[in-house]
Amino acid sequence: MSLKFPFFPLILMAVLGCNPKSNEVTHEHTNALIHETSPYLLQHAHNPVNWEAWHPEVLERAKKEDKLLLISIGYAACHWCHVMEKECFEDPEVAKVMNEHFINIKIDREERPDVDQIYMDAIQIISGNGGWPLNIVALPDGRPFWGATYVPKENWMKSLHQLADLYQKDKPRITQYASDLANGLHAINLVEHNKESDLFNLEQLEASVHNWSQYFDIFLGGHKRAPKFMMPNNWEFLLHYATTQNRKDIMEFVDTTLTRMAYGGIFDHVGGGFSRYAVDTKWHVPHFEKMLYDNGQLISLYAKTYAVTKNELYKKVVEETIAFTKEELLDENGGFYSSLDADSLDEHGNLEEGAYYVWMKEELERLLGNDLEVFQDYFNINSYGLWEEENYVLIRDRNDEELAQKHGISVLGLQKKMKADLAILKKERSKRPKPRLDDKILTSWNALMLKGLIDAYRYLGNQEYLDLALKNADFIQKEMVKEDHSLYRNHKQGKSTINAFLEDYATLIDAYISLYEVTFDEQWLYNAKSLTDYAHQHFFDVDSGMYFFTSDEDRSLIRRSIETNDNVISSSNSIMANNLFKLDKLFYGEGYGSIATQMLKNVQQDFGQRAQGYANWLHLVLYLNQNFYEIALVGTQSKTMGTEVASHYIPNSILAGSKGKSNLELLQNREVPDKTLAYVCIEGACKLPVSTAEEVLVQVMYPEQD
Repeated sequence: MSLKFPFFPLILMAVLGCNPKSNEVTHEHTNALIHETSPYLLQHAHNPVNWEAWHPEVLERAKKEDKLLLISIGYAACHWCHVMEKECFEDPEVAKVMNEHFINIKIDREERPDVDQIYMDAIQIISGNGGWPLNIVALPDGRPFWGATYVPKENWMKSLHQLADLYQKDKPRITQYASDLANGLHAINLVEHNKESDLFNLEQLEASVHNWSQYFDIFLGGHKRAPKFMMPNNWEFLLHYATTQNRKDIMEFVDTTLTRMAYGGIFDHVGGGFSRYAVDTKWHVPHFEKMLYDNGQLISLYAKTYAVTKNELYKKVVEETIAFTKEELLDENGGFYSSLDADSLDEHGNLEEGAYYVWMKEELERLLGNDLEVFQDYFNINSYGLWEEENYVLIRDRNDEELAQKHGISVLGLQKKMKADLAILKKERSKRPKPRLDDKILTSWNALMLKGLIDAYRYLGNQEYLDLALKNADFIQKEMVKEDHSLYRNHKQGKSTINAFLEDYATLIDAYISLYEVTFDEQWLYNAKSLTDYAHQHFFDVDSGMYFFTSDEDRSLIRRSIETNDNVISSSNSIMANNLFKLDKLFYGEGYGSIATQMLKNVQQDFGQRAQGYANWLHLVLYLNQNFYEIALVGTQSKTMGTEVASHYIPNSILAGSKGKSNLELLQNREVPDKTLAYVCIEGACKLPVSTAEEVLVQVMYPEQD
């Protein structure tokens, strides 16, 4: 569907650069955002704009006063949000126009993804573009009719005057357009209940992957485009596909992608962790914000790929990324903060994107002295690694073996030298002003990090990672889970707020299932089931067979969204479908599996041409078209055997175990005195029991040898 908005010759999106000149904060003005906890909202609390937070009473007031809503959405780590704040929202002249003609609402998209989702769909219908800051003008009831991303002051002022004037002179026209746009927002969100019996099969999946592969950058990894996003769910599905379908070409592409990402400037070689995306094709210059959700998912991805390849580079990435999150994002109570800003103060006291992370050659010469020759070859302090204004972003393009041979030293000697040099740089960098921290704690992002820690423990075997995972899970249970098994979305300064969305339930259920698989502590499995049952009661849509993004206990805006497309974070429905499939293997008779299968049928018509947009759904295609193993371990050594089995990458399986009796049907009546036995089952039908992890692996990974 394409709706046009023909009567405003306005700039909807601009990409003009503008750097703030000062980070000084004045308190001449204070608005209602001072009462919020979101760091992003608090950043705007002293703007001369009379900002309000997104609250029902604000919308009611807009209706009573018949004033347009000006809704501005962003997040704390957003560079262009800061630019527009400096140019427009801190300007008294702009604020006067905004305050006179609009009720102005600021929204942290990370707190309210439900509102952001609808208005992002609106601006894409209006203009074909999207991004943040996302600025929407809407009727007093919230229905949008105009939108833009970053707009410079002059164009912003012109737009606001035209919009206010048109609303006064031609309200019926505006109202009709808003009504048409609202209908469009409903139409693009419809999911039909597919009554066909056929499931997407392996032959169709192969064709989908083939179509997808036309976009692979086989030299630099990722997709043939710039900017380059890391898309962990894309590469994780391709890892699953390559290993189960014996596709060496796909595995080689995954390997290239993960290696190039780890080599690139998008990975912080000094302090660990990944930035959000690269602005170029070679993963070199990042958009420097560091997000918890990226790093949690990438820990999982690199840990799983390490299990397959035993590539030490991937292990190193996992270790350094976890070290970064512990050092920079871990709350003392076990929760993880949301992000670090892209911008930080440079040596002149100006906010600059990437100032904390970049290096000038003269500075490196001063710090490293005689070591610079090898270092600059290793990290390309040359034309390949140059960014702008004589600043270098560290980037690799060769492996350790090649460089060690070139410089006549051992690989171990080279690695020790680079480790020592990077430690010097880290110490020096610690003297710089740090990027601003967004210290709110979000349930879904913590669940992604929790899953990352579990996978790191599972595949690397470091007990510290499990300890940290358990501390995080305990924090979530204590602070984010209510007595009725519903969830909070947000936690800050000891206070949990905002009812959670489907994304929060889905990611946490997934993490709890994984935590059960490595601990065999059934509380985590039953926690997952309780959350699932609550979500089904309050989010499920009987008509479509899908789950709404918002609960039936919350007020909806224009529509209740159904999220199906996998983006940088997988869609909440695809995560739920995979969860339901796995829970069905452990809780027979609950009907979880049939719901998952129907959900897959409802979206599978889009897989053929856009597989990359449904990557997380495609795991379910593989599960349903091939053997999926239920591995039951019973006996005193079940945990030891489980740890060994779990260290192998077996995506088409679920692991359950107990030392003795269990209420789980898969584990019942399987105890044999003084023995630990393993049962490999498919849909409840089990092979003969075995007594070693090696025999389990033969039955699962090499069934033809069994």
